[in-house]
Amino acid sequence: LIADIDQAQSTCHLEFYIWSVGGEADRVADALIRAQQRGVICRVLIDSLGSRPFLKSDVCRRMREGGVQLQDALPGSLLRATLVRFDLRLHRKIVVIDGGVAYTGSLNLVDPRHFKQEAGVGQWVDAMVRIEGPAVEALQITFLGDWYTETENTLESLRDAGDARPQPKRGDCAVQVMPSGPGVEASAVDQVLITAVYSAHRELVLTTPYFVPSEPLIMALIAAARRGVNVIIVVPKHVDSMLVRHASNSFKGELLKAGVRIALFGDGLLHTKSVSVDGTHSLFGSVNLDPRSFRLNFEILLAIYNQEFTAKLRALQQQYIDRSELMDLEAFRRRPRSRQAAESFARLLGPLL
Repeated sequence: LIADIDQAQSTCHLEFYIWSVGGEADRVADALIRAQQRGVICRVLIDSLGSRPFLKSDVCRRMREGGVQLQDALPGSLLRATLVRFDLRLHRKIVVIDGGVAYTGSLNLVDPRHFKQEAGVGQWVDAMVRIEGPAVEALQITFLGDWYTETENTLESLRDAGDARPQPKRGDCAVQVMPSGPGVEASAVDQVLITAVYSAHRELVLTTPYFVPSEPLIMALIAAARRGVNVIIVVPKHVDSMLVRHASNSFKGELLKAGVRIALFGDGLLHTKSVSVDGTHSLFGSVNLDPRSFRLNFEILLAIYNQEFTAKLRALQQQYIDRSELMDLEAFRRRPRSRQAAESFARLLGPLL
């Protein structure tokens, strides 16, 4: 990413839920300042709550003083509590350089060696893809739409200086870009995911940090396992939210009973959001398997119809599985009753998480 920014000639557009100071993240900030100094337009859009500490940092100040256009999205405060929706968040991770190269996936603009070390869950483990070709234009338009919503830039100025233009085909990989959020038809991402589950014939592998599935998704996963599909769900053994952990556990018993295999990743907080289906097609992006991602967050998801890419993603998923332990149904059933009660209560709150 730093190399692409250092080679930029016209625009650098970055959009993240969290930007956190320290390590490689500071080197990205320095690269943007250098790009701005040589005449590149640098626009950075970050969520106001997810990036609140960064917005008060010296790095943020240096970027703004260096000419980088840095805008916080969906701002809120106690004084505006009756006027804004605090639960709506910008959760996308998008980078577009010169309108010709793009990145997306699960990684916030953070260095995992420095980020949330006090949470006690280890380093966050993420994955991103670097894209060239027609899909870049769709990611650019998504960024510019978000930027237009949060700033006073006119549509005309963004058309002229936004670098959104059709890109030539670069390979045989078909990529569908799907932005989602409160402004898009309700449950669209949920429906795409459920369709992918029902399309599986042999194998279905899902990785997610926060697993609080909807009832339709639970039914789809159970149906897939019962018709003989090898269903594997990879989640972190430890997450940074006790409520999410209890709510997630409340679903695991019925999945295990149906034959779904659940792998607990123990080498950090697995944050990669991915789905591979039969080794032929896949989903990849910023979407967690929880109600917030499906209904409240502004997210970005790629549907990738290509065996070569899906094979690489499946190999990455296998690395996660190899660093995990499989849950045992009988051992799970023997967990303390107090914990079962806490999980049942958390499940009631699932739609609010």
